[in-house]
Amino acid sequence: MSVVTHEERLARVALNRLGEPGETKMTGLVAELGPVRLRQLLLAESDLDGLSEEVAARRDDLDAERELERAERQGLRFVVPGDAEWPTQLGDLLGAGALNDRGGVPIGLWVKGPLRLDALATSLAVVGARAATTYGDEVASEIAATAAQAGHVVVSGGAFGIDRAAHRGAVAAGAPTVAVVACGADRVYPSAHAVMFEHIARTGAIVSEAPPGAAPLKIRFLARNRLIAALSVGTVVVEAAIRSGSLNTAHWAGILNRPVMGVPGPVTSAASGGVHEHLRAGDMSLVTCGADVLELVSPAGEHLVEPAWDEATLRDRLTPRQRQVIDAVPVVSPAGSDSIARTAGLGVREVQGALTALQTVGLVEINRGGWRLTALART
Repeated sequence: MSVVTHEERLARVALNRLGEPGETKMTGLVAELGPVRLRQLLLAESDLDGLSEEVAARRDDLDAERELERAERQGLRFVVPGDAEWPTQLGDLLGAGALNDRGGVPIGLWVKGPLRLDALATSLAVVGARAATTYGDEVASEIAATAAQAGHVVVSGGAFGIDRAAHRGAVAAGAPTVAVVACGADRVYPSAHAVMFEHIARTGAIVSEAPPGAAPLKIRFLARNRLIAALSVGTVVVEAAIRSGSLNTAHWAGILNRPVMGVPGPVTSAASGGVHEHLRAGDMSLVTCGADVLELVSPAGEHLVEPAWDEATLRDRLTPRQRQVIDAVPVVSPAGSDSIARTAGLGVREVQGALTALQTVGLVEINRGGWRLTALART
């Protein structure tokens, strides 16, 4: 059950409408004074480090009760700290600092969809370039599908490119996915993703710190990036150019001490330039597939990835002396053991013993009185 009073919920709705998502003055004062007291002071036009003046233009047309009722009709709910479904991992944002004057625990989150936010305790963020390549799309989808099959809810931003591929991978695995958006949760942005957002709203959740109806302004994308990072146990970046906004999400994940993972691309690809810089600097762990990601975000000893090895061949199991002998055996024209011994630089008796052993395992054969490699040895 929620321990939040109706008065506090209305105060948070009002403050959410008055301020910008993640604006540090607002989130800081909410943490210091509490939402009810801060709302009272702002309505009384108290200075509060200039915040009262900043929100003045929005103060007159504010009816928190009506806002909640209208949101409910649109299928939205307002989840706040103290609610049973509040994702407690967002508490790590308290005292985590700021980027671009955005930071702090959100005042509340508008949610559309049946998935409860407390189901995101082990969610995984998959983000990256909007102008993704086919390679990036495929890798992001595979990582998302693998994570979803392992029980992780995939979180991304609903944008073109890698975000869409991540959501698609989770859906393909039959799992819900979460889109954290920079506009109101009642809006569809980009509009081309209307079908995808409809599916997410029906099976997962669309989440926004911005109030209903809010437009997708650039600064709001930077604010929502901290939420994607904070909601998730780790963040995977699949393709990001040097100035990609996805690197902002990765930066937040690093600040919060969550695993930050990067998928390498071709060294000539500008779409992966930002990832490569962070991999080179050691700010990201290199991953190439979903299995690599699961190993990094799982408890110790779970989902361990076996080192990649080629399957051992018959030659791999030979002794060093036997390899020395087989290297001296001709491929086509048979040779005597004494000729092979001269080529190998070994004694005739040792070479004869080695040839017998090699014949037993089918690597050499006697032909016209001499030795030569079998077809098996040549593969």
